Amino acid sequence: MRSQLLGGESSVEQFDVVVVGAGLAGLQATRLLARRGVRALLVDRKQSLAESVHTTGIFVRRTLEDFDLPESCLGRPVRHVTLYSPSRRTLALHSTRDEFRVGRMGRLYEHYLGECLRAGAEWSPSTRYAGLEDDGARGSIIRVERGGLMRQVRARFVMGGDGARSRVARDLGLDANSEWIVGVEDVYEGVPLEGEPRFHCFLDPRIAPGYLAWVVHDGEETHLGVGGYAARFDALKALESFRASVAGLFDFSRARKIERRGGRIPVGGVLKRIANERGLLLGDAAGAVSPLTAGGLDPCMRLSSLAAEVAADYLTNDDATALARYSGERFRARFVSRLWMRRVLRATSHAALVETACALMRLPPFNAVAWHVFFGRGSFPDVGLETAPHSSTTAPQPSV
Repeated sequence: MRSQLLGGESSVEQFDVVVVGAGLAGLQATRLLARRGVRALLVDRKQSLAESVHTTGIFVRRTLEDFDLPESCLGRPVRHVTLYSPSRRTLALHSTRDEFRVGRMGRLYEHYLGECLRAGAEWSPSTRYAGLEDDGARGSIIRVERGGLMRQVRARFVMGGDGARSRVARDLGLDANSEWIVGVEDVYEGVPLEGEPRFHCFLDPRIAPGYLAWVVHDGEETHLGVGGYAARFDALKALESFRASVAGLFDFSRARKIERRGGRIPVGGVLKRIANERGLLLGDAAGAVSPLTAGGLDPCMRLSSLAAEVAADYLTNDDATALARYSGERFRARFVSRLWMRRVLRATSHAALVETACALMRLPPFNAVAWHVFFGRGSFPDVGLETAPHSSTTAPQPSV
């Protein structure tokens, strides 16, 4: 793609949509927009989408059934979850169906980027979003910097898929996330697997305050991580301490570390104001993450698919009422119970209380609740897409 310096009117390239951020949300929205003939520019700070992946990449059954995730980008199916109390008492949960698969996210991002390009989208890697200004009825002037050169483009619409602390949200005057946890994990190859692929989830506020620690082992890769409220723990120290504490359960002696991942995870629920006539927010920027489990991939795929449909309709018909479908207030009511449970988790800082809760989960009525949290299909409400999310026509964590 040719670069443009800031300059006069003749140097401003025109697009229908500029998408900022080529994570899963930005890629999903861009490929669906391009399939509908929308001229889209996708920009991201990274040169390669396979580098600096932030998410563990856990896809739930509902997502796997509803979206076109390529088999080559997925690990082995997982049906088993083991919960560990602070004293390491266990609760084993099992499903008769394939409930989870861990995405090979760098590979998936590159696959979706290829689909974006084949559908006609333009791609600008190693590009920093530098801000935007209102251009009246014509949309916005977006400033981006690449290789030390500043470029400006005009777009009728802007989509912010730039993470939990979105600059696009600020510049569009939309809502911003105010509550998040931080997570960090190491990804390994060569960890022996005993038994079936399994998620091991450790509930212990001394290690992971307000969230959990995990070992996700699908027989090919092993993810070892911790998450919690940043003000209450040092994530890197907690990760090292956690790895040492599970050395008797998992053999890392011959493991090879592939990469380290980390980042902020918004847990305040979908934001209320996530769209206006100049643009909208995607994925983490929109708060599209389960407040309870911090799982964001299913909400990401569903909300990004809706965003593409809404934006295409808005641009085609020049009718702002189309944007009413993309309102966070439509979805927040579905998360009231999870928001309250998030407040309980945030306030729980004593291991004894968590130990008691884990003991209750081993009793039949509460065991069913635990099973539903991990294996239920309520990750994110249906958003009323008029076409199937996986449609290829030209007419579009829970991650635990």
